[in-house]
Amino acid sequence: MEFQDVVRKRRMVRKFTDEPVSDESVRRIMRNAVRGPSAGFSQGQGFLVLQGESLQRYREKFFEVWASEETMAAPVVVVPMSAKDVYLDRYAQPDKGWTDRSEDHWPVPYWHIDTGMAALLILQTVVDEGLGAVFFGMPRETWAAFREEFGVPEAYEPIGAIAVGHAAESELSQDASPRRRKRAAFEEVVRWGRWE
Repeated sequence: MEFQDVVRKRRMVRKFTDEPVSDESVRRIMRNAVRGPSAGFSQGQGFLVLQGESLQRYREKFFEVWASEETMAAPVVVVPMSAKDVYLDRYAQPDKGWTDRSEDHWPVPYWHIDTGMAALLILQTVVDEGLGAVFFGMPRETWAAFREEFGVPEAYEPIGAIAVGHAAESELSQDASPRRRKRAAFEEVVRWGRWE
């Protein structure tokens, strides 16, 4: 698929069939995820891929984080996580010029930004694979139980989760935001040279 087609076709899919996703597709999706930008090549992301029994445990224990019953049919969930300490450690190394691990050096939390870019690579690769996906949040109050259930180190923070599968609908869901809201006009969002 051409890249411009991937960009245009990417949308959040909220209804999935129970058809399995091939291991080859899952591996391709995850190989692309780790190719995202990383400040200082820190590579402070982690990804937990849930399928089969582990996904069933996730569904049972964290049902409240799912967007809907239809979303639960997805056969794969990927939880992208950021690790702030990896970035702080990396930028305290001699080639980066900082001598401490202070977060004050960072204008924004690049550990979350880089992980978000990896999540977008997942969403785009899903489209290229002819599949559908939806990104949904994981409330902070579920993180401790999630870490305990799946052995995730404390240093990793989930930025959300991505359900992946075969779309059960070819059009936007009836309650999808793009049905109720128009995309902002290009000229309202993009400015050239000066914000006027």
